Amino acid sequence: MDRIDRKILAQLQNDGRLSVTELAERVGLSLSPCHRRVRALEESGVLLGYRAQLDPAALGLNFSAMVFATLREGDRQAVEAFETALVEIPQVVDAQRLFGEPDYLLHVITQDLPAFQRLYDECLSTLPNVQR
Repeated sequence: MDRIDRKILAQLQNDGRLSVTELAERVGLSLSPCHRRVRALEESGVLLGYRAQLDPAALGLNFSAMVFATLREGDRQAVEAFETALVEIPQVVDAQRLFGEPDYLLHVITQDLPAFQRLYDECLSTLPNVQR
């Protein structure tokens, strides 16, 4: 990967909807070489896709919380059961596995505090192997 590839990636990170024409202009390439480079970045797995960035507030999701989760057991089966269950909860928008206490940091988005409290009481606290 050279300097031009990094420029292409930086431009696409800022705006994934750029046309190849606009992208080529911004990175100082003609259309065909720019298009070839983008395709090569996609095919090599560097560019994994193009996604829309959503505004949670515009969707009525006005409450955001970071939640620590500690597991009772740390073996592979327990971790996989927890992660499999976690994927099914759409309000959990990000999960980071930590190494130490606690085991996970979850980013949760809900409509409001009461909705978060319900989610926590009825769903998060009952996930497989959750100690607290």
